[in-house]
Amino acid sequence: MNLLAFDTSTDTLSIAVQHGDGVWQHQGPGGAQASATLIPTVRALIAQAGLSFDTLDAIAFGRGPGSFTGLRTACAVAQGLAFGARGGQGVPVLPVDTLLAVAEEARAQHGCTQVVAVLDARMDEVYHTRCRYVPGLQAAGGPWVTDADFGLGKPESVQAPADWTVAGNALAPYGERLAPGARHVTALPTAAALLRLAPALIAAGAAVPASDALPRYIRDKVAQTTAERAALRAAQAMATPPSTP
Repeated sequence: MNLLAFDTSTDTLSIAVQHGDGVWQHQGPGGAQASATLIPTVRALIAQAGLSFDTLDAIAFGRGPGSFTGLRTACAVAQGLAFGARGGQGVPVLPVDTLLAVAEEARAQHGCTQVVAVLDARMDEVYHTRCRYVPGLQAAGGPWVTDADFGLGKPESVQAPADWTVAGNALAPYGERLAPGARHVTALPTAAALLRLAPALIAAGAAVPASDALPRYIRDKVAQTTAERAALRAAQAMATPPSTP
């Protein structure tokens, strides 16, 4: 298949293009820079792969959970490119769960098959879900079986069963507060992971018309109020033991 995939849900921008057996990739700074660099980099990778938007079979993007701005950017760009492809006839869009992509990247990079996927949600919280890899399984998520829904909570709320690996980007900011007895690996929802997940998801009917592609928000509030931030700082100060002279 000829596929374009990108993810802007974290502080890392990840783009990949698949043409037959070949894959062209780019990784760079995300956040505010992603909106400015995403489209030019996509165009460059498409050209390097010898493709055009008229020869794509689908466009995949990380739909969330993740950065609100990043999710909106990815969805809007996927929709716009899909609408204009094939001379305006359009191509399907494949929204992919970012936590599933984290699990897939952990499998590819570290051999993990039982994964608690975790992404930093900021505001002292994390997104999380459990994903189990079952080779040969024919299901909507391909060989991956996931929890019915994603969780959002304090790092301490994440429970890792015995012999499961916690994967994601939340260990650095939260340290021992996040599943302290578990094995941890770093994994992001890369565009390459989206490409690997795409065939099974497309076969299961997960690709949709561009107009139906939407981000997946878990939190309905994007920022704390000034009073909430002050209360959080006060609570953290109270929880920190005084230093010994």
